Amino acid sequence: MGSDITVGWEVLEIIWINILLSGDNAILIALACRGLPVKQRRWGVFFGALGGVVLRVVFTLLVVQMMSIPYLKAVGAVLLLLVAVKLLIDESEHSDVKAKPDLMGAVISIIMADAVMSLDNVLAIAAAAHGSTYLIVFGLALSVPIVMFGAGFLLKVLERFPALVWFGAGLLGWVAGEMAATDPALAERLHGVDHSSLERWMSIAGAVFVLAIAFAVQVYRQWREDRLDEEKRKPKS
Repeated sequence: MGSDITVGWEVLEIIWINILLSGDNAILIALACRGLPVKQRRWGVFFGALGGVVLRVVFTLLVVQMMSIPYLKAVGAVLLLLVAVKLLIDESEHSDVKAKPDLMGAVISIIMADAVMSLDNVLAIAAAAHGSTYLIVFGLALSVPIVMFGAGFLLKVLERFPALVWFGAGLLGWVAGEMAATDPALAERLHGVDHSSLERWMSIAGAVFVLAIAFAVQVYRQWREDRLDEEKRKPKS
């Protein structure tokens, strides 16, 4: 029963992370297909998203195979922490993907852009799956229709309920801490340590770190904006 709950939680982690980090991917799909005839748009979205997910599965499986290399998980955990913080504080615009007039051009454009943008997805999913090929394939496959057909709705939900984004970023921080705790180099150095406790506390630390840094950055930005407004309101001498 306990193992079933664990597997279920890991699948939910993979699906939620993939949805959360696929906002840009959903937007680039819409941008690349907006120049297609109406009848071809659906196929452009389908084949582009499918090709992108297949590439993501391949990349993730490659990363999982490399996870046994010492310190690689630690490096991946740092990158994942940066991704989580960026998710909450990034104010830049989405990538500019030009509309393609033909179906093949749109599909190729989507797959290429998805491959470039999917490092965060790959790292997060590889960490959440704990090396299980079945979980990676199942979790990504299950999230395909959600991302393809519900991307617009999901983006609106996330915009309306920003707490969900904060929860997702905290989850990424949790997964990053979990990844660092299971690095082979750390396991070799800490022989007498209870690794399950270490994993739990590093997971908590990762989540707290992400939320604290993002909150501090947003408080600073608000303070800076208030100062600029005060400067503007001051009478000129």
